[in-house]
Amino acid sequence: MIVLKFGGSSVADAVCMRQVADLVRAALPESPLVVLSAMGKTTNGLFEAAKAAEAGDLAGAMARQRALMAAHRKAAEDLFEGAAPESLDVALTDLFGELELLLRGVALLRELSPRSMDAIASLGERLSTRIFAAFVGGGWVDARTVLRTDAAFGEAAPQPAAIRALAAQHIGPLLGPGRAVVTQGYIGATEDGLTTTLGRGGSDYSAALFGAALGAAEVQIWTDVEGVLTCDPRIVPEALPIPELSFAEAAELAAFGAKVLHPATIQPAVEARIPVTVRHTQKPQGRFTTISAEVRTGRPITALASRGPVTVLTVSSSRMLAQSGFLARLFEVFGRRGVSVDLVATAEVSVSLTVEADVPLKALQEDLSAFAKVEMHEGRAIIAAVGERLKSTPGLGARLLSSLGDINVEMISMGANEINLSLVVRQEQAAEALRRLHRVLAGSMP
Repeated sequence: MIVLKFGGSSVADAVCMRQVADLVRAALPESPLVVLSAMGKTTNGLFEAAKAAEAGDLAGAMARQRALMAAHRKAAEDLFEGAAPESLDVALTDLFGELELLLRGVALLRELSPRSMDAIASLGERLSTRIFAAFVGGGWVDARTVLRTDAAFGEAAPQPAAIRALAAQHIGPLLGPGRAVVTQGYIGATEDGLTTTLGRGGSDYSAALFGAALGAAEVQIWTDVEGVLTCDPRIVPEALPIPELSFAEAAELAAFGAKVLHPATIQPAVEARIPVTVRHTQKPQGRFTTISAEVRTGRPITALASRGPVTVLTVSSSRMLAQSGFLARLFEVFGRRGVSVDLVATAEVSVSLTVEADVPLKALQEDLSAFAKVEMHEGRAIIAAVGERLKSTPGLGARLLSSLGDINVEMISMGANEINLSLVVRQEQAAEALRRLHRVLAGSMP
């Protein structure tokens, strides 16, 4: 069997759902489990309604609820070219009745707990899958009966062993050639039946968890791009498609800003040795990227990514020289402030590191100044060149750096990971740096 996951843009309206239905029908011989996100901007609408209710604006919350209800009923009517089946109409009425009760409860208490927010947010996926399952004629499974999590509402942690057992019980018997089973991404439930959500990238995560639990042959992530490109095409129009990507390469690219699947969301599938493909819903015969732990591309450079703005902090102290414990004291400050550090470079009496632009810089500077001199340089960008043979290809680093010409590189990081060379430049020079580096990348490809 295979898992097909479709994001919100793929099921945004009736036209999109028809395209998805065609893809699902084509996959029927492979016993597909279909994992859907909420329609279009539905999740945003649910969050807005919940926030309005929390603020005591029940009228505003109800207005958003009615708008969501109208959009979903229209999608159902358009799909069925008239009135939706009575069973679907009843299901939609029940779901929107549940949403109304939740919003009224939030407005009454003027309190929106993470638990309540998860219950409200879950409605988006439950609505889209009800409509789609009725149209495509597949079985419908409530993901909350299978995707067992802890009670960390808003970003719950899945429990893989329980998911495997529950998937075998609730999904396995429904699968078979010629049949599709439809379920929700993003949502799960605790052992006590309390609704939870998986946080950012939750639907991709759900697809990987279901695939691993059921021993799928492949997890297909259908979205609005033809796989992964060698660079952001908005900056480098001549960016090239990447047919295969190792899990390690995907992890590095995602960490440094590339618009690829976040590795944490597909890790269950990769650990189970299940390939994950990224495909374009509207171009099913087009190019796609396969991400797998088995892939060994052997490319000097696979792709470029960029993230910014970031801030470079340089911490200097003569007490670093031959003194143990200085770095521990330094990073204790970042840990206490809850600040994640990206790149690090050290010298005899100084340490340079990068942090996100929105961290509490003033508080960090005050804490660090108690035992060292601190310099801050804001408005910088990190550019990462990623490739399996980056470190072992003679002369490649020199070609990359020389291609930048008059663009000043303020910080370099290489060595902690043999497939990543990271450079720090001024934010306003990042786009031109990417274009110049990409010419080296293109010249290194076979």
